[in-house]
Amino acid sequence: MQLKLFVFTIFLSVFWGEAQELQIKGSVKDSNNNSIAFANVVITSSSKTNFTEGTTTDEYGHFKFNQLVSGIYSLEISYLGYKTENVSLELKKDTTLQTIILEEDPQQLEGVTVIARRPTVKRLVDRLVFNVENSTLSNNNVLDVLKHTPGVIVSDGKITVKHSTPVIYINDKRIHLSINEVQQLLEGTTATNLKSVEVITNPPAKYDAEGGAVINIITSKNIISGYNGSVFGNYKQGSEFPKYFFGTSHFLKTKKLNTYINYNISPKKEYREIEEYVNFFDNNNQVISSWYNDENKVQEYRNHNINANIDYEFNDSNILSFSTNILVSPRENSKTVVKSVTEVLDAFKNLDSIFETSNNSVLETFNFAFSLDYVHQFKKKGEKLSINIHHTNFDSSKFQDVNTIYSFSKNGSPFRENKFQTFTDQIIKLNTGQLDYILPINSTTEFEAGIKVSHIDSNNEITQYIFIDEQREEDLLNSDNFLYDEVNYAAYNSYSKDWKDWSLKTGLRLEYTSSKGNSLSKNKVNKNDYLSFFPSFYLLKKIKDKDEVYIKYNRRIYRPRYSQLNPFKFFYSDNVYTQGDPSLKPEIDDVFTLGYALNKKFTFEAYYRSENNPALEIVFQDNENNKLIYKNTNIDNSISYGLDFSAYTNVIDKWNLYVFSSLFYDDNNFFVLGSPNSLYSNSQWAFYGNMINYFTFMEDRSLEINLSLIYQSKTADAASLNSDRFGVDFDLKKMLWGNRAYISVGIKDIFNKLNYSQITKYLNQDIFLKSNQENRLFVFGFNYKFGNFNLKESKKEIDIDERDRLGN
Repeated sequence: MQLKLFVFTIFLSVFWGEAQELQIKGSVKDSNNNSIAFANVVITSSSKTNFTEGTTTDEYGHFKFNQLVSGIYSLEISYLGYKTENVSLELKKDTTLQTIILEEDPQQLEGVTVIARRPTVKRLVDRLVFNVENSTLSNNNVLDVLKHTPGVIVSDGKITVKHSTPVIYINDKRIHLSINEVQQLLEGTTATNLKSVEVITNPPAKYDAEGGAVINIITSKNIISGYNGSVFGNYKQGSEFPKYFFGTSHFLKTKKLNTYINYNISPKKEYREIEEYVNFFDNNNQVISSWYNDENKVQEYRNHNINANIDYEFNDSNILSFSTNILVSPRENSKTVVKSVTEVLDAFKNLDSIFETSNNSVLETFNFAFSLDYVHQFKKKGEKLSINIHHTNFDSSKFQDVNTIYSFSKNGSPFRENKFQTFTDQIIKLNTGQLDYILPINSTTEFEAGIKVSHIDSNNEITQYIFIDEQREEDLLNSDNFLYDEVNYAAYNSYSKDWKDWSLKTGLRLEYTSSKGNSLSKNKVNKNDYLSFFPSFYLLKKIKDKDEVYIKYNRRIYRPRYSQLNPFKFFYSDNVYTQGDPSLKPEIDDVFTLGYALNKKFTFEAYYRSENNPALEIVFQDNENNKLIYKNTNIDNSISYGLDFSAYTNVIDKWNLYVFSSLFYDDNNFFVLGSPNSLYSNSQWAFYGNMINYFTFMEDRSLEINLSLIYQSKTADAASLNSDRFGVDFDLKKMLWGNRAYISVGIKDIFNKLNYSQITKYLNQDIFLKSNQENRLFVFGFNYKFGNFNLKESKKEIDIDERDRLGN
């Protein structure tokens, strides 16, 4: 009997121990397949009295319950703004639930007040997500938010990620605009409706292979029924001219209809002074002439931006959306006045002559984009089919009047005068069609595939006029009509899988491109057909609870911009012109990244990037004819590697700190223009650092002060070296009237140290340039929200689409 009792006790202990080890795990997502972090999950047992446990999903939307016994359980999953979901199951073994989808429930949101919080950073397997919704940053414009986004650098009219130009997306829709127009669009768009910014340094196969990193801007929409809107504005005062932007946004939601419209206008005057020194050489590499040029440039423009979106929900499974984005820059408000004085010195530095140039120009741009989207949600949760068609019509024309007077001394009588006029027109039509399909295989595995077709038709015209005996005649040598046609076919698939401590995402994209460029005046046709493969690979390993190590590989392509392909010469003065090349090759990049995230706050990344055939604009001095040529050309290759560090953390209560630093090496190798057998290397170690302090004051945290510092050392830029620069910004913001309004004041570049100089010096090239512009600015801004603002949520996206490769 004692033996039987002993055996029974051992058996019961083993059985009970095994029962205690049963586990339930799952994941929670919204109807757009986005993970929901910090959702509440409560489990109860019908076979065990008063058994109730609770947990929350992690930042990836995952949850689990351990040490459960066999029995029948009920799970209740809830999150603010969504309908509560209930799941029942009989637990006999370790169980992984299918992905739980939470549907929106606007009725739950009545009367809730959202309090501003600090931004947060979340790292996924293939991207970094910077959440700014309802944070203090949402009181800025979108461009200001990018300046605070980890890994993104906004400086000197450029947006860069890891020292390459990113492609801008809004709600996974590509923005097809030049970098200047993109910045104007983002600066004129309030961040009040911004949910998050995704920085994708190695884009997956879903995204176009064109470009470097991807910045995906996720917008939000008020999900409660009714109407609301906002008005916002900004005033900046520089040393020379004031600058403004102001606009308004409006939302309207009914049971089936969501509408959004935003309009903004940005009247500005920009001032820039350029000092340029050039030494010209003879065949023996001796200086025979030196030029000193002092140029003053005043650029005036008034851009009008209209963004609109209409969503119609037929039912829970079918949504049709129409979106448009319009940019208009009228001729009467887009003027540029350039005045320059050039002193010509002989070999002994004696004044030889002087020429004064005035260049007055007007620019007119119309940029219209229209998109139609259809999304079908299948019965299987997360399975989705998306269809998009898009059309862009871009029309930009420029007229310039250039007059140069030559004399032997200052204030002397002119001995010669030269005058010419130039008219250019660029019309681009872009049409795309795209189909994407997402299939969740189970709660941790997903398959994605898609196809895309793009067609670009570009008509570029330049007509130059010269004056002979005061009579205007067409300069046939420098007039041309360039036609460019391009078709791109793409197909992709990707596979992602999550395990307990591992995450994998891999994909392959194929793109076939056929292009034809035709210079009518030169009767020259350039054709280029190529098929390219773009693999991507991402692997992430979780270490302990808060540490992660990951590796990435990606291949990308940079196709030449249309303006780079134009073969004709565009003269800015008698001695300076820019010229494209219709035979430019596409650039192919391979990027490797190894990263380590410590405590989910500190990130270290080592990267290596190889660029083949980069297409760049290189300044080249023609020593024989004393001219400066800004030539678009392919350089041989470029290699860069470096180590990046970023941290976004709370120092003490009401003080948050963001730090980003990059130590990197750039090596550009190119064959010298005019000397095709001379391979030159321009390389430089460099450092970039950015630190932003966020301070909040008052009991309701309605007063914020931001203090940011930026430093960039000497850098290599194609064939040139840029000097270092340093900047300090101060911003103060005060929320008013229950967070319905804010005012802000600040000073940009307090010490006025962001101006820079550039040196281009090798073989028979010797150019020094110094740029001074209005970097130090006093800034005042405001934003006021009206209408129904019980709560703003972010589960309906606004589809905004525009165009790229279109700029001048």
